[in-house]
Amino acid sequence: RAVLRKASALEYKIQRRALRKEDFINYIQYEINLLELIKKRRARIGYSFKKDEIENSILHRVHSLFNRAIGKWKEDIQLWLSHVAFCKQWNAKHQLSKVFSSMLAIHPNKPALWIMAAKWEMETQLSSESARHLFLRALRFHPECPKLYQEYFRMELMHAEKQRKEKKEFEQAKMDLGEFNYSEEILNGEMARIIYRDAAQKIKGVEFHLAVLSIAKLFDFTQDLQKEILERHGAFSLQTKYADDPLTWDYMARRELELGSLQSTEHTTKQMKVSEMTQREERCCAVFEEAVRTVPTEDMWKCYIAFCLERYNRKTNSEGLKQKRLERTLSVFNQAHESSLLPEALYKQWLQLLLESNLFEKATEVAEAATKRFSLSVEMWQMRLQVLIQLKSGDVTQCFEEAVKHVKSKSTLPLWTLWVEWSEGTNSKEDTEALYQESVTMKEKYLDWTYRNGGYKKVKRVFTSLCENRPFSLDFFRKMIQIEKEQESCKMLHLREYYERALREFGSTDSDLWVDYIKEELSHPQGKPENCGSIHWRAMKILQGDLVEDFISKYTLLQTGHL
Repeated sequence: RAVLRKASALEYKIQRRALRKEDFINYIQYEINLLELIKKRRARIGYSFKKDEIENSILHRVHSLFNRAIGKWKEDIQLWLSHVAFCKQWNAKHQLSKVFSSMLAIHPNKPALWIMAAKWEMETQLSSESARHLFLRALRFHPECPKLYQEYFRMELMHAEKQRKEKKEFEQAKMDLGEFNYSEEILNGEMARIIYRDAAQKIKGVEFHLAVLSIAKLFDFTQDLQKEILERHGAFSLQTKYADDPLTWDYMARRELELGSLQSTEHTTKQMKVSEMTQREERCCAVFEEAVRTVPTEDMWKCYIAFCLERYNRKTNSEGLKQKRLERTLSVFNQAHESSLLPEALYKQWLQLLLESNLFEKATEVAEAATKRFSLSVEMWQMRLQVLIQLKSGDVTQCFEEAVKHVKSKSTLPLWTLWVEWSEGTNSKEDTEALYQESVTMKEKYLDWTYRNGGYKKVKRVFTSLCENRPFSLDFFRKMIQIEKEQESCKMLHLREYYERALREFGSTDSDLWVDYIKEELSHPQGKPENCGSIHWRAMKILQGDLVEDFISKYTLLQTGHL
């Protein structure tokens, strides 16, 4: 009866003249939850009576709801994807094929949807022909989309690998291959080669070539294909044609790690492995050193530093190798900094590394240099201050004052927050209070601190004085309302004053404030429910745009007792 009552209520909502997407979503979610509940209960008690009749009718209803919702809101991609996910979860292959077909007809301009459909055909339906057909259709709409070419390239290599495995199994079983047609060209990845050649004529930039190369490396029969990608336009074309691109140098440097590795034999000792790894990393760094001379840019230094950090974070039992990696990483950070090409985001990683290595003096120098170079950056000042606080330096207050002078007043809140938190744990109450009074951006925190340390009467005086100076935040008023409500003798007269002050500032942009005010009048022992009508009238007059509808819906819920 409860299920019937709930389903009927949801059904009525989707039969209205003015349909709402949320009603369909709620109905669909309810039915899906019901399906999950039935599934769990059947599994728990081992009961399968009328399984097909019950589950199939619910599944059919969910598909119908999705179809109605999608028919009304075709442009909503999330609805389509939810239907796809539902079909996959309940193994509705026939229905999913229809969903993909309709979705691609309406949204052919989204390559990700074509890729999703093709992957499903390839991996779930095991139909490489259908996947190929989808990719070819997609490329007619997006002839220069790198991602489509990459996934099509991958699909053809997967198909070739699958056929190679099948052929190998048949040969091991000594079966006659007469009726099976395994083309040597397809087995060797010729289809993928054709795709790459076609793409290379249309897509410029080294990123595509490197992405295709990384895909080809996943398959052990693509050595010739990899060589063609590297040398398509002459010897080491990637390095010559895209010599100014940091990604080219990054690839060529990392390639040194794969070259010249020792063969694993019984006589290979740990020391020999460490020595070999050291040599390979040094060859990588030699290429990177040439790269930063040839392409002296921030992006190039980022690639070099990223490589050094990766190697440093790799686990090794050799303390010597670990120390060498640390020294190399710190040296590269320093070189980039001296060249004035170290990006802002990397200074934080440099400082963390210095602090972990107990190089405190150097960390202080680096933090100071970072704030000189990026003097308007809040993050840089925060970073420097955190270093000084961590090292318990005596220059913290001076640094805070310097930071507030440099950074724009609108962005100083994180600095003030850090300053008062440090002051609360270090300085006297008088110093902390003076600091709060100096800051105009931390009013709500000032109220909270005053209440904790001075009590209710003092926080009321502070609130009144702070109200004389703009700007205000909504949290400032809500904090005072919260403090008032925590008192045993909470007075509605005071709450009205705080709500009225807040509404003067934020009444046109916040519908929740009006609803909370009405709730207070209704629920407070000293409240006056007769005031709710005038508050409602004022809200309708003052609120802007869609906020009026939002307020009406919340007010209706409040009246029915659902809010």
